[in-house]
Amino acid sequence: MKAALFAGVMLALVVEADPLQCDLAGYKALAGLTATATGSDLTVAWNGTRNQPLRLRFVIENGVPVIEELALKARGGSWIALLAHATPEFRVVSGLRRITNQQLDPLAGIGVKITPEILKKYKWEAFWDAPLNVPGAEPAHNDCTPPQRGVLNQPGLPRGPDEIKRATASYRAQSCSVKTNGARLEISFPGVQLGVFEGRLQFTIYRGSNLIRMEMIGVTHEPSVAYKYDAGVDGVAIAPQSRIAWRDPAGHAQEFRFGGPLQNGPITVTSNNRVVIAELANGAIAAFPPPHNFFWARETSYNLGYNWYRQDSESSFSFGVRQAEKEANLPGTEDRRQNFALRSARPGTEQRMPIYLYAGLGADDVAEQAAAFTRDDHFQALAGFQVMATHFHMGLVGKVQAAGGPQAKIPDLEVLRAAGINIVAPIDGGAGAASEVAAETERGPARAGNVDNPRWMQWTRALGAPPELILDEALAYTGVKRSDLHFPPEEPKPGTRAERGTPDPFRSQAIYYDVARRQSDKNFVVMPNTEILRGEIARNLGGHSDLLISHPVYWVQGRAPGQRLVEDDPRYGHVYHLGTVADMMEMTHRENLLIYMPHPESKGSTGFPTAIKDTAHFNDENYRGLGFRWGMGLDGSEQRLCEYRCLPLWDDLNNWVANRATPAKYIQAISEIYGESYGDDVYANNPVNYVKLDRLPPPGEWGPIINAMKNGEYFVTSGEVLISNYSIEGSGERSAVVAKVEWTFPLEMVEIVWGDGQKTGRQVISATDLPPFGSHRFEIPFDTTGKKWVRFAAWDSAGDGAMEQPAKLTDVAGPVSAR
Repeated sequence: MKAALFAGVMLALVVEADPLQCDLAGYKALAGLTATATGSDLTVAWNGTRNQPLRLRFVIENGVPVIEELALKARGGSWIALLAHATPEFRVVSGLRRITNQQLDPLAGIGVKITPEILKKYKWEAFWDAPLNVPGAEPAHNDCTPPQRGVLNQPGLPRGPDEIKRATASYRAQSCSVKTNGARLEISFPGVQLGVFEGRLQFTIYRGSNLIRMEMIGVTHEPSVAYKYDAGVDGVAIAPQSRIAWRDPAGHAQEFRFGGPLQNGPITVTSNNRVVIAELANGAIAAFPPPHNFFWARETSYNLGYNWYRQDSESSFSFGVRQAEKEANLPGTEDRRQNFALRSARPGTEQRMPIYLYAGLGADDVAEQAAAFTRDDHFQALAGFQVMATHFHMGLVGKVQAAGGPQAKIPDLEVLRAAGINIVAPIDGGAGAASEVAAETERGPARAGNVDNPRWMQWTRALGAPPELILDEALAYTGVKRSDLHFPPEEPKPGTRAERGTPDPFRSQAIYYDVARRQSDKNFVVMPNTEILRGEIARNLGGHSDLLISHPVYWVQGRAPGQRLVEDDPRYGHVYHLGTVADMMEMTHRENLLIYMPHPESKGSTGFPTAIKDTAHFNDENYRGLGFRWGMGLDGSEQRLCEYRCLPLWDDLNNWVANRATPAKYIQAISEIYGESYGDDVYANNPVNYVKLDRLPPPGEWGPIINAMKNGEYFVTSGEVLISNYSIEGSGERSAVVAKVEWTFPLEMVEIVWGDGQKTGRQVISATDLPPFGSHRFEIPFDTTGKKWVRFAAWDSAGDGAMEQPAKLTDVAGPVSAR
């Protein structure tokens, strides 16, 4: 009975299609990639993986673009239909984007007047916002959440249910267009409404691959949209052998066989690699999202389930990808439900909501091919390089102590190691005892009567900005008096370090360094860096700062009048008493340390490094640059990771220092994760640095890593794109950028970015004619005349990429930069 029903669906559908006018002006027929339009349908045919022929036929029915057929051929066989009369499905949930206290704190601290224009500029980079968390009025993470009383034209908390808008795509398509873009075709159907977005449905076909990208591309003109989306294929016919298959986070095979009760709504699938397989009568289709720009930054990489399926009737089902609506509230951890920022949609920008489909003859082959785009979520080894991930708030010392001792295994390190990372740098120890005490004693009461906590108008929370830096306009708006800002210090609780004092301020650093050494071996290095958040030095450095360690160094914030910078300690040797930023920079030179700003223009570094660009410490060669992590915030219009916040700022930095006697400023890949465990989505949420080192240094000796990073001998990548060789050759108008690049997803472009000290320029070279899973040696002529610095990057069609460090240009012939 079911077989007969399936045959009826696949072979005997009679559909009254709408007339279809298709614009082929941008189309050019290529061998192995063609499009044919009639008055009622559009057929695309191409040679896919291993030259397998595929065919995709579209019609329009009552304004809805319909996949009338997706078929492929076995070698030497006939056409085999996988889909018949299926439709795209897109759903969106949107809320209101708000700026947060965490961002307003540092802005107010440097004297920035909080205006509607400032809110409009910075709200898109919010981290501790959760637009779908209703009511969501609870302050979280030391009140880093949006101001409860509101600010200027931004409403306060709690959120109301009327802020949330849910919608499923509706279609009014009457035409299509086909455009040739290198070795791919882009097929668009205008006339799509998806909640607050209006735009088009687009399919991209890649010659040389069975990969299909399906996406809603829409624009909103509302001023403060944050959103999430789901995407998939609806109306897939159920055959007797049909099933949904996936690997769970532990790697075990799981499946759902149709035949039970119908589902009332989509069923979430928590899968490994974010891949779900629909096994059909004659083949299989995998569905998966882009591996990185699908995800906004969070403090956890806990797998929230990014796939779905739904049995719609006895004869059909749907499947696809999804973004979660809320953070998991895990037992024993901080409540992070307020840390779920979603995507941002700046007004007037084209928001892309893609899903990838991969078609094949068998479920196992399809699963293998889909996983290959992220190398099975593994950072590939590259000869002459070590894979480094940094900036983990993992609580290393506490976790190993709880697990049994300094050499006990902990999940954080094991899952990172399993992902192909062999240098891991936590940043939550060794920050100096004075700042640790400050963290315990400077909190103070959270409220003054019924007045909302006014500390959002001060320097990074509870660091005590001078009164003259507080904005009178902001104070007047909230009804807070200046006297409310100066709470008496909280009495130390009995038994705390603040009450006991700190007789050995260096002991915690010694333990941290020792644990890092004991957790290392000849194939794996733990590098004990630290993030400097609190205290006078943190305040004067500006924003947050990561201190990268070359060897155990003992230091404390605070230097008494007449006290020497360096003293000899019978247990620790040289110890540093740092009273100023100049003292800090002196220590970095004596001990071979580096400083990076981990999350510029976001979180506690909002307004930075712009506010310190003319300081001596920023222009010091040991202040190496910025941290790179997309998703703080994430805009759906970005075609390169962190295209709004990180990349223009990085280029600005190098223009600032272009005419100064200091090296170019670099970026390092960072995480922001507070703990990772088995089954977490580690690969999707952690960019890495490929550091040019033939071998790992011995445990406890991190100097070779520092030296390579100081010299720019590393590149940053999301994992899919690798740069094995890179150089800038020649001089003047006879220069060339030479790079060996390899990739998985179809490559989109490579770019040369340069600056002259005032403005930034880009030379973009399209790579859409290259196949997926390729490699290529690029040799790009480049005229260095009048330019002060240059950098190179490569980006794929999923937004993933790799970036070389910039080099200052000279008039000397020969390579300017090579590795």
